[in-house]
Amino acid sequence: MTGPPCGSLLDYKTAKFSVTRNRRVGLLHRLLQLSALGYLLGWVLLLRKGYQERDAAPRVAVVTKVKGAAAAEAAGRRLWDAADLTWPPQGENVLFLVTHFTATIQQAQGTCSESPSVLDGMCTEDADCPLGKPVVHGNGIKTGKCLMFNTTHSTCEIYGWCPVENDTLPRKPLLAEAENFTIFIKNTVHFTKFNFSKCNTLQTTDPSYFKNCTYDPVFNPSCPVFRVRDMVEAAGKNFGDLALLGGIIRVLIEWNCDLDHPAAQCQPQYSFRLQDTMYNFRTASYYWGSQRQLYRNLLKLYGIRFDLSVHGQAGKFSIVPTAVSFGTSIAFFGAATMVCDLILLYLDAKADLYWKGKFEEARPPKGRPEATA
Repeated sequence: MTGPPCGSLLDYKTAKFSVTRNRRVGLLHRLLQLSALGYLLGWVLLLRKGYQERDAAPRVAVVTKVKGAAAAEAAGRRLWDAADLTWPPQGENVLFLVTHFTATIQQAQGTCSESPSVLDGMCTEDADCPLGKPVVHGNGIKTGKCLMFNTTHSTCEIYGWCPVENDTLPRKPLLAEAENFTIFIKNTVHFTKFNFSKCNTLQTTDPSYFKNCTYDPVFNPSCPVFRVRDMVEAAGKNFGDLALLGGIIRVLIEWNCDLDHPAAQCQPQYSFRLQDTMYNFRTASYYWGSQRQLYRNLLKLYGIRFDLSVHGQAGKFSIVPTAVSFGTSIAFFGAATMVCDLILLYLDAKADLYWKGKFEEARPPKGRPEATA
C-alpha cells in the first residue's frame, strides 16, 4: 500500500556525516578551506580592512598662493611677479602660470592688411576679397581690396584691430625664470561620517617655516610648498619644453586615513600627471589715447595650467562590516564542503557507493507502524 500523497512533503531530513577515504577530494577540501581562510585574513582584513566603516566622500577646501618674479624683454623690459603671472579666474581648483607670451601693442580699430599666415586672407586681386566677408581664422572683415603685404605676399585688406596680431613665437620661453616659482597648496578635508578634519600643512609655531621649506617626497613630505620645475619633472616633462607652448598638469592629492591609528598618521599623497602639451589664451587691456581713440594691448599667453584634484577616504572599526565580512568568509567554508559533496556524488567513479552511504532512510521498528493522518 502506498503512502499518503503528501507524505514526502512532511518528511524531515537531517544531516549525516560520512567519513570518506578519498585523498584527492580530501586534499581539495583542505585547499578550498585554506583559500577561504586566506581570503578572510589577507584580502578582507589586511588589504581591504573589511572590519572598518568607510567614508569616501569628504568635503574638500583648497587654497593656492604663488610666489616669485621674472623679467622679460618683450615689449620693453618688464618685471613680472605672481600677481601678473597667475590667473585664478580660470576656474575652481585651477591655477594658470604664465611662462611665455606674444605681445601686440597699441592696436586700434581701422583698416590694414591681413596676416600672410592666414590662408583665407591671401589674394592676387580684389575679387579674391569680397566686401563684408569675415576672414576665416583671421583678424577682421574683408574690405574688397587686395594689398601688397611685402615683396612676396599679397593679402586682403581688413577692418579690425590694427596692426594684426603678432604671431611670431620666440624659440625660447620669455619667462623661463618661472620654473623657480613656488606654489603653496593648502588643502583641508573633512570626513562628516566620523566628524574628523585634517589639513596638509604642518602644525608648527615657527612663522618662517613655510617661507623656507620646499616639498620633497622623502626628506620634507609635510611641506605644502612646491617648486614649479619639480612639479613639471614629476609629471615626466622638461620645464623648458613645456613652457614654450604651455600645457596642463593634474595635481592629485589623495587622503587614505585609518582612524584606528593616531591622527598624525593621516597624511596626503601627491602625484603629478601631464594632461596636455599645449595651452594658451588671449587677453587684452584697453585704454584711451590723446585723440579719444580707443587702443588695446593684446597678449597671447602661454603657460602651465595646474588642475588640482582631491580624493580621499577614511575608515574606522565598526561591528556591522566586521560581522558581514566574517559571515561571507564562513559562507565560503560552507561552499568548500558543498563542492566536495558534488564531486563525490556526481563526478567520482564510486558515486553510487557514496550516495548510498550519505543518504539513508530511517524507518520505524517492525510492529510499531508509523502513525498516519
